[in-house]
Amino acid sequence: MAGSTLEFREIVEAHQARVYSIAYRILGDRGTAEEVAQDVFLELYRAISGIVSDEHLTAWLRRVAVHRATDALRRRPRALYGAAEFGDWMAKLSHEAASFALASEVEKLLLTLPPTQRAVVLLRYQEDLAPPEIAQVLAMPLATVKSHLQRALKSLRAGAQDRLKEYTRRG
Repeated sequence: MAGSTLEFREIVEAHQARVYSIAYRILGDRGTAEEVAQDVFLELYRAISGIVSDEHLTAWLRRVAVHRATDALRRRPRALYGAAEFGDWMAKLSHEAASFALASEVEKLLLTLPPTQRAVVLLRYQEDLAPPEIAQVLAMPLATVKSHLQRALKSLRAGAQDRLKEYTRRG
């Protein structure tokens, strides 16, 4: 897959939204997600000669994006963990944008998950990867992936019962 600068630019353009989205959903911070995405592509530039196919490239980008975003989370002071970063953003939402507000509440719920669980949920439901593929991307046993997914969904359901009451149908 090694090639010219033009080919590398095309790769970046084709995959930048995916890499940014993974980083953003793990981090919940646009600026840090942009930095992580840049770091991922800088690392890709150095490693491009080892990429052998488009499938390998996609898997490599997912894996590195998850790992770099998780590393960025670990470098944050403990006080910044969780959904607090969305406070200012949520304050800007209008009451008419109910579907956007619901999506934002779901994003906040995702941010309450530990980084590994968040990564597993993101890869399963945003990237539509099966558990064996997630295990490969995260370099962990399949049983561990399933366990993280099960715990994450249980936690999200519990949080949704409390936080999303106003969005459920009333009969």
